[in-house]
Amino acid sequence: MFRTRDRPLRPGDPYPLGATWIEEEDGTNFAIFSENATKVELLLYSATRQDEPKEVIEVKQRTGDIWHVFVPGVRPGQLYAYRVHGPYKPEEGLRFNPNKVLIDPYAKAINGLLTWDDSVFGYKIGDPNQDLSFDERRDDKFVPKGVVIDPHFDWTDDHFFMKKKIPLSDTVIYEVHVKGFTKLRMDLPENIRGTYEGLASDTMIDYLKDLGVTTVELMPVQQFVDERFLVEKGLRNYWGYNPINYFSPECRYSSSGCMGEQVKEFKKMVNKLHEAGIEVIIDVVYNHTAEGNHLGPTLSFRGIDNRAYYMLDPKNPRYYLDFTGTGNTLNLSHPRVLQMVLDSLRYWVLEMHVDGFRFDLAAALARELYSVNMLSTFFIAIQQDPVLSQVKLIAEPWDVGPGGYQVGHFPYLWAEWNGKYRDTIRKFWRGDAIPYSELANRLMGSPDLYAGNHKTPFSSINYITSHDGFTLEDLVSYNQKHNEANGLNNQDGMNENYSWNCGFEGETNDPNVIACRERQKRNLMITLFVSQGVPMILGGDEIGRTQKGNNNAFCQDNEISWFNWNLDERKLKFHDFVRKLIYFYRAHPVFRRARYFQGKKLFGLPMKDITWLKPDGSEADEATWNSNTNFIAYILEGSAMDEINKYGERIADDTFLIILNGGSNSVKFKFPHGKWELVLHPYLEDRNEVIDGGTEKEIEGKTALVYRRVEA
Repeated sequence: MFRTRDRPLRPGDPYPLGATWIEEEDGTNFAIFSENATKVELLLYSATRQDEPKEVIEVKQRTGDIWHVFVPGVRPGQLYAYRVHGPYKPEEGLRFNPNKVLIDPYAKAINGLLTWDDSVFGYKIGDPNQDLSFDERRDDKFVPKGVVIDPHFDWTDDHFFMKKKIPLSDTVIYEVHVKGFTKLRMDLPENIRGTYEGLASDTMIDYLKDLGVTTVELMPVQQFVDERFLVEKGLRNYWGYNPINYFSPECRYSSSGCMGEQVKEFKKMVNKLHEAGIEVIIDVVYNHTAEGNHLGPTLSFRGIDNRAYYMLDPKNPRYYLDFTGTGNTLNLSHPRVLQMVLDSLRYWVLEMHVDGFRFDLAAALARELYSVNMLSTFFIAIQQDPVLSQVKLIAEPWDVGPGGYQVGHFPYLWAEWNGKYRDTIRKFWRGDAIPYSELANRLMGSPDLYAGNHKTPFSSINYITSHDGFTLEDLVSYNQKHNEANGLNNQDGMNENYSWNCGFEGETNDPNVIACRERQKRNLMITLFVSQGVPMILGGDEIGRTQKGNNNAFCQDNEISWFNWNLDERKLKFHDFVRKLIYFYRAHPVFRRARYFQGKKLFGLPMKDITWLKPDGSEADEATWNSNTNFIAYILEGSAMDEINKYGERIADDTFLIILNGGSNSVKFKFPHGKWELVLHPYLEDRNEVIDGGTEKEIEGKTALVYRRVEA
């Protein structure tokens, strides 16, 4: 067996970037970008000793701004990192420090977690000059290393991947945390609880299939860092929105190991979900990195080429432009940084087989200095890319910078988390009087936001709850946030949650309060699934998962966040309700239209495709449309749909009457012509009800009702 030093180094190739094992040549090509470095060293480590490299290789070959070398004898499992030399001039945006071990931005696996130590900073902690000082200590043993991987995997999802795409019209999204989903699932082997393998177990896949969701949206699974202030408090970054690498699957969710095994385990998870007909979307964080502001650590990008990777203050490049609230913003205006992001996205699609992405703080990706430009290079590049333009693209359409709230403004290929939908529906069921037009727009797929630029109702990802904020159970149980466990004096998290606790704050045994909460949860869920657009539910909402009033559980890697699978009768009944609701939604295309309702007669039929009704049964007029309301009722005419299916056949459906009374008082409502059968309701007991047109009925306060016309 040859050892690296027994055979001469070769120049290697500038592409692809990263560490690429070439089996037939028994070696690995290394390539890294830095346009401002003066010298680059490749460090090779033994798996049993990581406090110093076993070999240091100067990367002498440079093609443009890419440094590269081919090292014979380097095989999968090899640990590696870099040292990068260059000027240390923070006031000019240059922060090279060759004493610091740097993670390859293109590493496909990382062998563990960062251990916090003062030596991982490029400057001397405690020095009065702060980051203008220079730290000469080595930090090898504290910084995780990249792992050379064997990319081979025997995929069996060819029937599904990039072929059997689930259209947005059929999509039901389930936002879920890899660890939290199964950590307390006692019917799984202990070693796979909280892992990729646990999520992909037959037990959990059967659960997801039975629930009826089509798509899991995984919270961040790219390698991330636990912030130092959290670790010092005995906490961890649970959500994962603090990335240090955009290619490596997070190794803490691997049951099999962190020496490349996490890559295979992630692929196995995706493969099994695809075999079950379930899509995988991953939540990605390309807006910032874990290196923070000018006082942050030097772990990767900062030490490789700070001036290229980050948006710096043009007036004082020592400091970073922060549009994310995390200390820095990735500089997608730089061609190599843009390339890294696009390469990463394509890697997750082509090599890891994911079906799409949810982009955290996506407005930051369009930042050009201080402005948001939706015609920025990033969005143009995505639109023309033959791979990325074909997958699901979902934006969190805001950041924390000026002009950062961009709901409704993303290009037509993109869907968006519709925060306006969330807030409006929450307010309505809390009991607020909502502008009639506002409420109607949200229920109809938000045409006021998305109808332009050839967008469809599926541009709106409708949600009541997400990881960020109250769970559904907490939304009906707390008026105020209770984030004391985060150690931030309850100052973190949103102050306005538009929630209602049904008269008592927190957990209670009062049967009346509990009944109120169960009814409210059903009202909210019914509203979600009769709204036009793509529904997303927060994983665990279907089983009454609570975070005890914590609306910002980003650091709660414990029972506050993990799913509690000990389900009592109340939780089991609600789970069954949600499951039946999802199947109802998927069975009726009138709730999943690709075109907006027009409010007019079609095909010579005597009825409109949608009719808005006043309580007296007459059609809503302009005065109604311009008023505030706690009550709304409308008819969706399933026979008047101007859409065709993939076979060219016109789509038709039943006709439904939706009645939503968000106020506390009953409203007398006169039923329209026909005979109407109750099909959805929030009552805790079964109800069989058929009402004739012309009948006047008291619609109780806090009630969502859906009727199907059974006789014209």
